[in-house]
Amino acid sequence: MTPSIELPKRRALGKGLESLLPGRSGFAPSTATAAAAPTENGKPWDIPVEQIERNPFQTRTNFDENSLKELSASIASTGVLQPVLVRPLAENRFQLIAGERRWLASKLAGKTTVPAILRHVSDEQAMEMTIVENLQRTDLNPMEQARAYDRLGQQFKMTQEQMAQRTGKDRASVANFLRLLRLPVEVQQKVESGNLSFGHARTLLGLESPDAILKAAQKVSALSMSVRQTESYVQGLLNPEKKSKGEEKEKTPLDPNVREARDLLQRALGLKVSIEDKNGRGRVIIEYARLEDFDALLEAIAGK
Repeated sequence: MTPSIELPKRRALGKGLESLLPGRSGFAPSTATAAAAPTENGKPWDIPVEQIERNPFQTRTNFDENSLKELSASIASTGVLQPVLVRPLAENRFQLIAGERRWLASKLAGKTTVPAILRHVSDEQAMEMTIVENLQRTDLNPMEQARAYDRLGQQFKMTQEQMAQRTGKDRASVANFLRLLRLPVEVQQKVESGNLSFGHARTLLGLESPDAILKAAQKVSALSMSVRQTESYVQGLLNPEKKSKGEEKEKTPLDPNVREARDLLQRALGLKVSIEDKNGRGRVIIEYARLEDFDALLEAIAGK
């Protein structure tokens, strides 16, 4: 098999993934595949698309059809700009490690071969490389990301800090995605389908029981609540007494100018604002439910 023309410079797959790629000197092709498969030398080879098999460790479960068609049209016009990553199997077959969208789009474009770089890695290495490569992308839905992090923890005993380092994410983000796995299955499905966002899911996790989360999720979905509305709704469920007291206070008529100022602040800050005024003296109370809201408030007021 003849190697394709070497690209001037292969685009990096990401720091986390590259750190998992073994050096060439420590691996040699098996006897069964050495004669039939290209040598692992870091160069892309044109491998028949029909000889490549899907990765069983693939984290992504959904591929956007329109996006895939756009990529296919691009490949039909200009070819595959970044080689896929494969490992050799028996009988001159290969298994994808990274680049499934490029492989699928190449098949859709009618290409008979696809440029590929060969790596001799174990099942465990292939799985870890595939998961990390997917997590470095932005098009996984929240539940796919949550399950990917969970696999890294369960199967590779990684800590959240290690996962963050491998994928280039911050540890808090890793922790928040893993928390999504505490949602009831029905709610996870709503998040996976896009019916509920990551922000909705995080807010619903403030409720204690699975039944309460499910009931709240159904109402949020049915009423098409925004994340802010969901936060207020959940806070009302968690603090019914506080809500009642707040309602009693609202019964006291507010000066129209004070009410207008309060509404203006709420729209500007995106947070609940209360103004207690008596003869031109009083206080302004701004409520926040998360540290992210506090940071946004600080930035809006102090510009920091």
